[in-house]
Amino acid sequence: MTAGTSDIEKAAGVLRAGGLVAFPTETVYGLGADAGNSAAVARVFQAKGRPPSHPLIVHLADPEHLGEWAEDVPATARLLAERFWPGPLTLVLRRGRRVSLAATGGLETVGVRVPSHPVALALLSAFGGGVAAPSANRFGSVSPTTADHVRAELGDAVDFVLDGGPCEVGVESTIVDATGDTPSILRPGGVTREDLEAVLGFPLAVPATSSVRVPGQHPSHYAPRARVVLVEPEKVVAEAELAQELGHRVGVLVPPAFAGVPVKAHAVVAVPGSMAAYARRLYGFLRELDQRGCDLVVASVPEERGLGLAIANRLRRAAGPRPSD
Repeated sequence: MTAGTSDIEKAAGVLRAGGLVAFPTETVYGLGADAGNSAAVARVFQAKGRPPSHPLIVHLADPEHLGEWAEDVPATARLLAERFWPGPLTLVLRRGRRVSLAATGGLETVGVRVPSHPVALALLSAFGGGVAAPSANRFGSVSPTTADHVRAELGDAVDFVLDGGPCEVGVESTIVDATGDTPSILRPGGVTREDLEAVLGFPLAVPATSSVRVPGQHPSHYAPRARVVLVEPEKVVAEAELAQELGHRVGVLVPPAFAGVPVKAHAVVAVPGSMAAYARRLYGFLRELDQRGCDLVVASVPEERGLGLAIANRLRRAAGPRPSD
């Protein structure tokens, strides 16, 4: 069952009272608070276990509200907003006065987007302001793409959960730094690099590091409990079987080119050939392998074009060094 009008009104009331609402977007479920309320935003960081220096994204109901939350918006940013909002694109701009510094991690920049999920838009319209929201999960772990994922991970830390069904895109929004003369992609996501470049008419860099802090830059992010090991596609099966022989409970994400190849492993998942389908199900796959008791996941990154760029980014972060390393 998905959220109805009464649920949306209740959720908007929770936000006005300084509470936390988990809500669906087309990308993943967000953990939202009033972006202008520092105390409410602080609760988001506490619920997630998120460092307060890591900025949040402010979600708006309509592109026309952008001027209330950001300043000095360049023409390139307005062009991208016109083409891709509502949708899975976040623009990093100069912070407007309505945004709490708590939401920006103390920065004078802010990430802003207008989501396309109808439940998210209904909530934002009913609330009438900006909602600061990272993904609704513990910091660094796998992002939630269903309401059940949120409930299982955050429990009573969330005051209200709006159920909007499974997320359609499945990976977070693309983040574009629009503060300088030349935009760049700080996090690949639901809007592809190729689509952005087609609108702008020039190539976009995807720098490995940036002086502008945005979500998703931590070395270990989007990670299941199991360790993730990335190898070349043709080595996935052999690596998985070797690790299984060495005593690991191995989960393996089998690339499409090797679908149907027998694998001696604890859990085997066939990766879809469609990158859109893979992105939609990636986090569900990682959660499933955790639930099946795997302690090691063997996978490969897809070709880094289209949504493959975002999937590769998430897998590399999932395989990054953990704090305990």
